[in-house]
Amino acid sequence: MIRILVVEDQALVLGAIASLLALENDFTVVGTAPNGRAALEMMADCRPDLVVSDIEMAEMGGIDLAQHLKHDAPGVAVVMVTTFARPGYLQRALAAGVRGYLLKDTPSRELAQIIRRVMAGERVIDPQLGDLTQTDDPLNDRDRELLRLAEQGHSNKTIARLLDKAPGTIRNHLSEILQKLNAVNRIDACRIARQMGWL
Repeated sequence: MIRILVVEDQALVLGAIASLLALENDFTVVGTAPNGRAALEMMADCRPDLVVSDIEMAEMGGIDLAQHLKHDAPGVAVVMVTTFARPGYLQRALAAGVRGYLLKDTPSRELAQIIRRVMAGERVIDPQLGDLTQTDDPLNDRDRELLRLAEQGHSNKTIARLLDKAPGTIRNHLSEILQKLNAVNRIDACRIARQMGWL
């Protein structure tokens, strides 16, 4: 039996995925969680072989969850099921050790087959997303941290204080980020980074 933990913040979708997977003779749904943090807290009790997770969730998203599992439970496979066909999400998910990446319009029968393939050692990416792996993420972790603070509406001065940097350093760094993203201002930079899944 393949032991599965389902992680999804929309209750109806969570229930639907869990119910569909439970119909398979070789699957056991050992738990459901509304976000990555809750899933991590359940790991010891559930002992899943595989986690099916959404990407964007409050408290902790699917990519952060996958990174935690990569270090703390490397034997647990992760399959992402998302509405977002964004290159940045796909690349970050693969870097976090995710073994399956599917769009939510995947038929339930295919999801079951993909889970079996992943458990057999394959990496499965939705065919619609194949070319997205060619789009390079120009941002590093420091860029992302700065953009998230800017997205929250913080001024350069406040960001500088929060990161213990000089305001001029923050201004210069944000200017470099705008160039990397070909953005006209910080709002545009945040929009582009979100749209591409880099943030």
